[in-house]
Amino acid sequence: MTCLYDEFPALADTLPRLPLVAAPTPVEPLDFGAERGADGVWVKRDDLSSLLYGGNKVRKLAWLLPPALRRGAKMVLTFGGAGSNHALATALHGAALGLKCASVLGPQHNARAVRRNLLWNLHAGADLRPCPWRCAPIETARCFIGAWRRDGVMPQVIAPGGSSPLGTVGFVEAAFELRGQVRRGLLPEPDVLYVASGTMGTCVGLALGLAAAGMKTRVEAVRVTVAPYTGMARARKLFRAANGLLRGSCPDFPECPFPEDRFRIRDEFFGGEYALFTPESATMVRMARERFGLKLEGTYTGKAFAALHDDLEAGRLRGETALFWNTHNSREPDPAVEAGDYRRLPKPLHGYFEEPVQPLDREEPSAVLAREH
Repeated sequence: MTCLYDEFPALADTLPRLPLVAAPTPVEPLDFGAERGADGVWVKRDDLSSLLYGGNKVRKLAWLLPPALRRGAKMVLTFGGAGSNHALATALHGAALGLKCASVLGPQHNARAVRRNLLWNLHAGADLRPCPWRCAPIETARCFIGAWRRDGVMPQVIAPGGSSPLGTVGFVEAAFELRGQVRRGLLPEPDVLYVASGTMGTCVGLALGLAAAGMKTRVEAVRVTVAPYTGMARARKLFRAANGLLRGSCPDFPECPFPEDRFRIRDEFFGGEYALFTPESATMVRMARERFGLKLEGTYTGKAFAALHDDLEAGRLRGETALFWNTHNSREPDPAVEAGDYRRLPKPLHGYFEEPVQPLDREEPSAVLAREH
């Protein structure tokens, strides 16, 4: 494994990392794009980043959880939508380290994955705090103070999506991991990398890591959230903050200007609302499963794959090598998880089980796309 400690040994003393990631995650070619002139399309299998629970959140948590352990915190407190993958990953990996997790959860569009994640959180013993988004600050303060009084130590607060400067370091390291795979001849250096952009820690960390590693790969950050969670102002600010954190911890880490010509936010596949599937994303989920055996979903990775597919179809990747970064978790829960009783969840969450999921999560995506067009 190529890691930041190999490149910058001083970081091991200042920024501890837990060995949560089964790195390097595989890179695999996809039989895709040659008919449109692309030199090749590859996938980075971060869906396999952990046997416990994979996806992109694990790389961030490997850096975010050590401060909680170091100061003896008993709880981590984080945030997300009702079906948040980040909240679930934090609960599962935190529990494995003896940390309880509390999550303040706002409402989102219903989907089968929301139900699964809520039951998985229940199984993990997470303290779920559903509330309207406008009430999230009050609920956060109530949870924080209550945990502090109960445990005698402040809980560790983790930003939504784990996308703080420290969490972003996880994907700086991921870029160096990719460079190592390129140097070993496992894939050509990509000309362009497609990745979903929610709270931006993943795409910005990759952009910073690619720049620091001397790679010329462009990042296509495919929006799946509204501003300010995804936006160029946030990208530049997070890039500078993560770069400053690394340089402050290890002066040998390079000072990198924001790569204005190699970082782009793609808006056209969003669909207008967080967690709202689009016909294109739903179709890409099915196509990836049937053609490549990849597990994607309609909120994040289906939209990123739709951007890649659209660029291929339009001939915009002629003569180029593209990499799709799969940020989804493909590990299935224990059957006992989905056999759980949703009525043990806080009552405001019962509606996700008693009301229908969104239409594009119920119907065959190809039929919906045909109807839309």
